[in-house]
Amino acid sequence: MSAVGLQDDEDTFKILIATDIHLGYLEKDPVRGNDTFVTFNEILEHAQKNEVDFVLLGGDLFHENKPSRKTIHTCLESLRKYCMGDRPVHFEVLSDQAVNFQFSKFPWVNYQDENLNISMPIFSIHGNHDDPTGVDALCALDILSCAGLLNHFGRSTSVEKIDISPILLRKGRTKIALYGLGAIPDERLYRMFVNKQVTMLRPKEDEDSWFNLFVIHQNRSKHGATNYIPEQFLDDFINLVVWGHEHECKITPAQNEQQHFYVTQPGSSVVTSLSPGEAVKKHVGLLRVKGKKMKMQRIALETVRTFYMEDVVLADHPELFNPDNPKVTQAIQAFCMEKVEMMLDNAERERLGNPRQPEKPLIRLRVDYTGGFEPFIIHRFSQKYMDRVANPKDIIHFFRHREQKEKNDNDLNFGKLFSRPASEGVTLRVEDLVKQYFQTAEKKVQLSLLTERGMGEAVQEFVDKEEKDAIEELVKFQLEKTQRFLKERHIDAEEVKIDEEVRKFRESRRENTEEEDEEVREAMTRARAHRSKDVVLDSASSDEELMDTGIKASGDSDDDIPTTLSRGRGRGRARGARGQNSTARGASRRGRGNTSQGSSTSSRTYKSVPDKNLSIMDAFRSLKPEPSQSASKFFSEDIIDDELDLEESHISLSSKTNQRFSAMSSFSKRGSQSQMSRGVDFESDEDDPFKSTATSRRKK
Repeated sequence: MSAVGLQDDEDTFKILIATDIHLGYLEKDPVRGNDTFVTFNEILEHAQKNEVDFVLLGGDLFHENKPSRKTIHTCLESLRKYCMGDRPVHFEVLSDQAVNFQFSKFPWVNYQDENLNISMPIFSIHGNHDDPTGVDALCALDILSCAGLLNHFGRSTSVEKIDISPILLRKGRTKIALYGLGAIPDERLYRMFVNKQVTMLRPKEDEDSWFNLFVIHQNRSKHGATNYIPEQFLDDFINLVVWGHEHECKITPAQNEQQHFYVTQPGSSVVTSLSPGEAVKKHVGLLRVKGKKMKMQRIALETVRTFYMEDVVLADHPELFNPDNPKVTQAIQAFCMEKVEMMLDNAERERLGNPRQPEKPLIRLRVDYTGGFEPFIIHRFSQKYMDRVANPKDIIHFFRHREQKEKNDNDLNFGKLFSRPASEGVTLRVEDLVKQYFQTAEKKVQLSLLTERGMGEAVQEFVDKEEKDAIEELVKFQLEKTQRFLKERHIDAEEVKIDEEVRKFRESRRENTEEEDEEVREAMTRARAHRSKDVVLDSASSDEELMDTGIKASGDSDDDIPTTLSRGRGRGRARGARGQNSTARGASRRGRGNTSQGSSTSSRTYKSVPDKNLSIMDAFRSLKPEPSQSASKFFSEDIIDDELDLEESHISLSSKTNQRFSAMSSFSKRGSQSQMSRGVDFESDEDDPFKSTATSRRKK
């Protein structure tokens, strides 16, 4: 048995799985600023200690879309420390890497780069926090990929159709088809699944011999009618789904009864909201795959700051609190203080057995004061725990359940929407609020030109991605398109007829969701291009001012050039070669690869928009037509929790006899295989090929 185990170990993939690391979260906080970096180092340390074949990340490696220099620098330090080395990599990539990494300038896996010495590859998709944005559609993961420290895959830019091509990996006789899909707005992806516009490509030969692993970063729990991705949307030939974005740790794989695949939800490695799901102990997973069998080992994270949470309903303690008592507020404060002290004692006992755990815990006490009670002053209460708690300002959260009133379709009760803050688990999406407002608003304040969906997307870009020109560019873009529509229809210059045509045009755009998505993308691209142009002008202006000093010191001057033009293009002739260097520096500062052609092309892609907007009536009466601009179109599970608890259940996915794999780089668009051919069998411990198996590595 041991000899067979040693031989089989050469066929076993060892993969460390983690999601939602959120590097840089609260990096300026004096207490919690380094939490994400310390835990990220622990995750990589576990991967190195277990000699995994590769690390698989499920999105949101960074918390911000534009991470700070400190966050990028610290991340690069960790990746260089743990991912580089002489340890050989024992698996090979069989698929066409030019397809898998088509958005990279170096379309191959980093450990095969002859200029790099990678001992532990990392594969990662992007999440909704670090998704590609800007004119060049770049994200922080692209920086790591260009540096050769990470393999960014699962990226798709199409809003019409998505073809997910897997990375085909082989180690010995085990073959893994690694699928990935980075974060996409849930409503858009939901609609694409419904319209059968998402296809997972499969190998043409021996498709049943592959272990299919899918990494996704979307809402798993339902936040609205279409603001999530049901598991039933995914193909049933998948063996294991790694689900990112959800922060509650449910790392033990759970079987979907309809699709018969397993889903693991590693959760986040840092507490980003004081909600019940974050209070679950944080883990990463060590996945072993051999043939069509797998098992997941839970690894508890020791450096995560402890988080204790408790709910109190004052009305449930009539013997302690009487609303008519003038000193009831003091009694409530003393009661809350007692609860906080109990949670602090529990945190201290837990930390005694784990010296790597941060000293100050996170404490949250939610108090329901419904029933005539009054909350006390939280500020004074928090001052008592400044040196003992990591979140002293928000230890106590008072809330009150409101009675359900009769629904009035004409009124929008924003109080209900904000009854609990987002940190309490209620996700308030900007675009949903915009849509709900206009749906319930009076007719006189309804949108007559724009659509609620487009305005919601623009507001979301403005809030989440800091695109300050998003709303303005959307208004300009849709105004121009409406003007062109009216001119093509040759409507008489009567306000009544024009209003009617505008209403019809708006309704047609609202019904055509794909065209509207394309319009929003075009407007957002224009906003990003506008921002990039401003950055270039600011950089050029800064460089010109610096060079201005040098020219005056040298005695050079342009006497024939007016003073107002001496800072502009005319001064480039006086400097000669120095003007060219300034241009190169400006392009380098923007991070473009081709400084001569790429910059000019991107800056001239979109026509400039006049600062002054014309109304529809003014544009219609204009003699000259406006310039037009068109929109661009199985499971054997062995659960180990740091030697503290041991749960064992063994399940295996039956597979056909493995056949010898021949070189394959093309895929067929086939439907899901029947569930009858992939039945689920249960095995005993004696059949576990991973039991008492020693680790052996092949020489390079």
